Amino acid sequence: MPRESKRARLARMHDEYAILCEVFPEPRCALDFETPLQLLVATVLSAQTTDRRVNTVTPTLFAEYPDVEALAAADPERVEDIIHPIGFHHAKARNVIGLARRIVERFGGEVPSTMQELVTLPGVGRKTANVVLGNAFGVPGFPVDTHVMRVTGRLRWREDWAADPPDPVRIEREITACFPPGEWTDLSHRLILHGRATCHARRPACGGCPLRATCPSAESGMGVS
Repeated sequence: MPRESKRARLARMHDEYAILCEVFPEPRCALDFETPLQLLVATVLSAQTTDRRVNTVTPTLFAEYPDVEALAAADPERVEDIIHPIGFHHAKARNVIGLARRIVERFGGEVPSTMQELVTLPGVGRKTANVVLGNAFGVPGFPVDTHVMRVTGRLRWREDWAADPPDPVRIEREITACFPPGEWTDLSHRLILHGRATCHARRPACGGCPLRATCPSAESGMGVS
């Protein structure tokens, strides 16, 4: 197919996003939380597992450790026991207790609200920080997870769509440059929801995709990465 100009690609991106806004009018974070600390912990726990599985263990975890001081003083073996069903429980227990201790020692018991500070916490990278910024603090953030990488690649929303492995930081920079900051959090949510509902990793449901008419992957018969 002919090479798409940057202007045409940008226009297509906004047209396709408008459709996603209609399909997913009220996107929200899939992790259950009530406080910034709970969201931070839940997001760290969500690595290498699903949000749904995380939501099955966090009620017990948050009930037993209701604040940052309690979590900082938690018995690692008990935390491991609670989160064991989600996998990687040794490392995840170490990280959530470690980040709680760091918050108590360095941030006066308050979850920091800047990217620069959040990424200093154990187990917290840009994706986790962006989740917390956008959903707990209302600060524009664009989390790039596997769904976002896959969907933006198949839609050819980015120049390096064929990169293997894709660069999450570059994806964040490219995509956010095309949308106003106020859209970033919901944009990520909608891309994730589209990935879960239709643009599956192994066998995307191109036939029923609301973006089929303009998706370069569907047009070329390349419905898989």
